[in-house]
Amino acid sequence: MTARPRHSLATALALGLAALAGTPALAEPAHGIAMYGDPALPPDFAHLPHANPDAPQGGRIVFGEVGGFDSLNPYIRRGTAPWGVGLLTVETLLGRSYDEPFTLYGVLAESVETNAERDFVEFTLREEARFSDGSPVTVEDVMWSMEALGTEGQPRYHAAWSKIASMEASGPRSVRFTFTEVDRELPLILGLRPILQKAQFDDRAFDESSLVPVIGSGPYVVGDFEPGRSISLVKNPDWWARDLSFYSGQHNFDEVRYEYFGDAAVVFEQFKAGEIMSWREGNAARWADSYDFPRVQSGAVTRSEIPHQRPSGMTGLVFNTRRDLFADWRVREALIHAFNFEYVAQTITGGVDPRITSYFSNSILGMDHGPAEGRVADMLEPWRAHLLPGAVEGYELPVSDGSVANRANMRAATALLAEAGWEPDASGVLRNGDGTAFEFTILLRQGASEMRAIVDIYVESLRRLGVRVDTASVDSAQYTERLNDYDFDMTHMVRAMSLSPGNEQWLYWGSEAADLPATRNIMGAQSPAIDALIEGLLTADGQEDFVAAAQALDRVLMAERFAVPMWFSPVSRLAHDTRLRFPERLPMYGDWLGFQPEVWWYQE
Repeated sequence: MTARPRHSLATALALGLAALAGTPALAEPAHGIAMYGDPALPPDFAHLPHANPDAPQGGRIVFGEVGGFDSLNPYIRRGTAPWGVGLLTVETLLGRSYDEPFTLYGVLAESVETNAERDFVEFTLREEARFSDGSPVTVEDVMWSMEALGTEGQPRYHAAWSKIASMEASGPRSVRFTFTEVDRELPLILGLRPILQKAQFDDRAFDESSLVPVIGSGPYVVGDFEPGRSISLVKNPDWWARDLSFYSGQHNFDEVRYEYFGDAAVVFEQFKAGEIMSWREGNAARWADSYDFPRVQSGAVTRSEIPHQRPSGMTGLVFNTRRDLFADWRVREALIHAFNFEYVAQTITGGVDPRITSYFSNSILGMDHGPAEGRVADMLEPWRAHLLPGAVEGYELPVSDGSVANRANMRAATALLAEAGWEPDASGVLRNGDGTAFEFTILLRQGASEMRAIVDIYVESLRRLGVRVDTASVDSAQYTERLNDYDFDMTHMVRAMSLSPGNEQWLYWGSEAADLPATRNIMGAQSPAIDALIEGLLTADGQEDFVAAAQALDRVLMAERFAVPMWFSPVSRLAHDTRLRFPERLPMYGDWLGFQPEVWWYQE
C-alpha cells in the first residue's frame, strides 16, 4: 500500500514512444469499461439513456449554498473551493454513466485498454481534446496531473498513486499505467482523475491555495466571483466536446451560478423569493406542510420527487474513537441507545423516512439482519477474534416506544455505561473510577439549523444519563479545518455510498487513513477485518464475491458502532423553478451526481 511509483514524470517521458511488448492477447482498446462485465452502451451510442439530446440550450440555473469559499483549486488540501468548479470546469479521461452501477465511457480518452487481470491500463487521448485556452490536452498533461494529485493533492488521490508501478507515454496520444498489485477498480479510478494543464503550474506551486481558476477542458469556465459570496460558471462557446455523444443532452445552461449564505433557512427564504432556482428538501415534514407559499401556488415553482436505487449511506452523529472517551464500544452502544430515534424522527420530520439500518441498506449490498451465512460468514471467520459483538451474530439498532422518556433504552444505556466503568455520583454526574466526569462536545457547522434541533433533543437525553454535553457551532472554514485535524469529539457525518464501493473505502475507514490528516476516516477506524474486506471488494473475481464482501464489510462497520444512524429517503425531494426541466427517463442513481445541473435545461 505504500509503494511509490518507480518512474517520475521526467523519467516516464524519457521512455519515449517505445512499443510495448508482450501485451496479453485479451487486451484491446475499447470505448468504455465496466467494473464487472461489459458496458451496456455500444461504441456508437448517441447519448446517455437519461439525457435528452433535444434539450433546449441557454438560460441559467442558480443554486444556494451554505458557507463560503476561499480557493478555486478543489484538488488540494488548502482552502475551501466551490463544488461546481471541479464538477463543471475540469474533465476526466472517462465519464460515468449513472444509469449503470459502475461503467465509464471515453471523454478525453477515445479508448481505454486493459486485460483480464487488470494489471495495467492504457488510455488514448482524443486528438481534438482541448483546454479552455485552446491548447491541446497532451500525454504530458495526463502524466503530470496523475503525479501532482497523487503526491501533492488531497489525500483521497494518494492511495491509487501508490499502486502505480510505472507510467509511460506509449504513443503520441497514449499513456500506460502498470500496477503494483491486483485491484480491479484501478483502471476506472484513473479514468476518473481530473486532468489539469501542466503549463499553468510551471511557475507556481500546485498545492498552494489560490483564487486563480484552474485551467480545465470542461464545458464551463469561471466567470465573475466574489469569495465567500457568489461564483458564476459560464458556458465556454469553444468547448471542444460540445458534439461528443457522451455529452449529448448534457450541460445545457449558459450559466451555472452559486450564491452563498450563512444559514440554510436563509437559502430557503431566498428560494421562496425566486432568487434561488432549486432547493433540495431533506425534511419530509416540511415537504408536506411548508410549500404553500405564493410561488408554488402560482405555478412558478414545481415540486418533483426523484426515486433512486442507491444505498442509504450513513448519515448520523459520528464518534471520534481517537478520543479515550469513545474507545470502548460499550460506551458507543450506550450513546446509540440514548438517541431516541423514533421520537426525534417524529418531531423533526414527521417520522416519514425510514431509519438507516446499515451503511449499504436499501440495496443488495446491505447486510442481512440475522446471523452471517454462506460466503459472508466465510469472509468474517478469519477475523472473528477481532470482531465486536453483532458482526457475526447479527446487529440491530435499538427501537424505542416513541415516548420522550425512552425508558427501556435508557436503562440499557445505563447498564452498558456501568459495565464500561461509568457510574453516577451523588449529584447524578457520570464519572469513571478516577473521578473524571463523562463530558464531551458536539461540533456542528454554523447554519445547520435542523441538525442543531436534533442535537438539542439528544443532549437532553444524554444529560438524563449524567453526561455533560456542550455544542459548538463554527463557520465552514473552521469546521473543515477541525475535521481535517480530527479536532472534535462528535460531529455530523454524511457518507454517500454507491452501488460500486471500492478504493474510496480506504479513505472512509481504512486503518492507514486513520493516522493521516484530512482523510474521510473521521471516526478513526483501525480494524484488520475492515482492511481485509475492503481488499476483498477490490480483488473480487465476480459479482457474487463482490456482494458478499460488501455485506461482510457492512456488518463489521455497524458492529463497530462508529455512528448514531439517522434516516434516509428513498426519493429525493426537489422544489425548483418551473422553467427548469429534466428528462422523463431517470438514471439508476436518481438525483445524485450527474443529474442536476448536468441533464437539466431551461425552458420558458
